[in-house]
Amino acid sequence: MQTEIQVSESLEKGNKDDAVRIVNGLATANPGRKEPWIRIAKLHFDATDYAEAIVAADEALKIDNGDRTAKSIRAVSGLRVAAQSLADLRNDAELKGNARADATGLAMTMRDILGEDVLVPPAELEARKRREARARREAALAARPPVVRSRPQPQAREAQAAAATGNPFENLK
Repeated sequence: MQTEIQVSESLEKGNKDDAVRIVNGLATANPGRKEPWIRIAKLHFDATDYAEAIVAADEALKIDNGDRTAKSIRAVSGLRVAAQSLADLRNDAELKGNARADATGLAMTMRDILGEDVLVPPAELEARKRREARARREAALAARPPVVRSRPQPQAREAQAAAATGNPFENLK
């Protein structure tokens, strides 16, 4: 409880580093507990220090790989890092131009950085194509109006014969 008060006071003073240091001490003293790591991840996330938030969330997930808070912090932080990276690349002078030229320049840059000839391996590409085709089929089926099938009606002559004779077995002769 005392530690939480110290963390709150540090944050009120605008000193995130002290708050992280205090919670880091808790994490060191309690290596089997995920809560200090999640608190650290939240502190970094709130300070828009997404790389550190990812690292702290990963530490929490090492202790409890099912923790949704840690997974959420890691996912959103990763997306924000990716978005910033894409924005930085978009602003790169070499990538100015139309969308196709931008995409081509970006792909070339990524291949150079990764040292790969292909950005998406063929197996992944085929799997993605199958998933997209399945999704299109399911969407098309969902868009169709439901088919209403009616039961076949008994023939009028047979119904009349049974009614005229009063014998329900007349149709079986």
